[in-house]
Amino acid sequence: MKPFSQLMFSAFIVLISFLLSFLVSLAVAAPLFGIDSIINIPGIQDLNDPENIRILKYFQVVQSLGLFIIPPFILGWFFHGKTHEYLIMDRGVTMRSILLVILLVIFSQPLINFIGEWNSRMELPEWLSEVERWMKNAEENAAFLTEAFLKVDTLGGMMFNLFMIALLPAIGEELLFRGVIQRIFTRWTSNYHWGIWISAILFSALHIQFYGFVPRLLLGILFGYLLVWSGTMWMPVIAHFINNGFAVIALYLIDEKVLNPHVEDIGSTSESYYAAVISSVLIIVLMWLINKENKEKALHIRSSYP
Repeated sequence: MKPFSQLMFSAFIVLISFLLSFLVSLAVAAPLFGIDSIINIPGIQDLNDPENIRILKYFQVVQSLGLFIIPPFILGWFFHGKTHEYLIMDRGVTMRSILLVILLVIFSQPLINFIGEWNSRMELPEWLSEVERWMKNAEENAAFLTEAFLKVDTLGGMMFNLFMIALLPAIGEELLFRGVIQRIFTRWTSNYHWGIWISAILFSALHIQFYGFVPRLLLGILFGYLLVWSGTMWMPVIAHFINNGFAVIALYLIDEKVLNPHVEDIGSTSESYYAAVISSVLIIVLMWLINKENKEKALHIRSSYP
């Protein structure tokens, strides 16, 4: 199939997978939560009830499976026949590379937070005031829902959040965006840089959080280059998991009075220019080291990746 046909077919498979998984989840949820709870699925105004949080978490897990995790495996089978090979999951990763990725995620936080703070001050022209109001409302609802999900009082609750917010998105979003979409656009443009950037833009746009669009775009670009320069899907998956997992664990430790709340502000204050510059330099150095460590396995010099 030509790249455009693959893209349209991929969108079709994602849609069908999501709809089917949602219908199955409704059938499973009825005996778990009761018919009335499922008919009246709680919204953003009903997050004070723990039972509503459980229902929404259940559908969040279903969405991750149906929208992100299942489709790439189906598409890998259709496009290539050997799914793990198509999704570049058949190649291992060294402990040195894992350590470099952990350092990369840690040292990128000041720059990500700095850009996030800048992005959050975005203002649209007056004639787009209605669009701006809708964007802010979507951002507030997403933040409210995320806060409700992350607020847990037990270690078990924190571990489930790691599974739901860190592990599932790390696997699913990387398989779909880096494993399928990035590959399609790399073939389409005959340039892996374009493939990385276009898939990162779509990755950030899908979250529909416009006041965090740019830092999420930067993360998508980092994940894309990690895939190409390491030659294995496990590198961006690990980076994605660590990035999300740190947020889950940090908020839990802050609520437990173990961690200082100001740790979330690193890089996001107006005096953080130096931290952002140092973070940028460390990102470049660590990405260079990752590229050097995996040079022989890099996708852009292997015939198995266009």
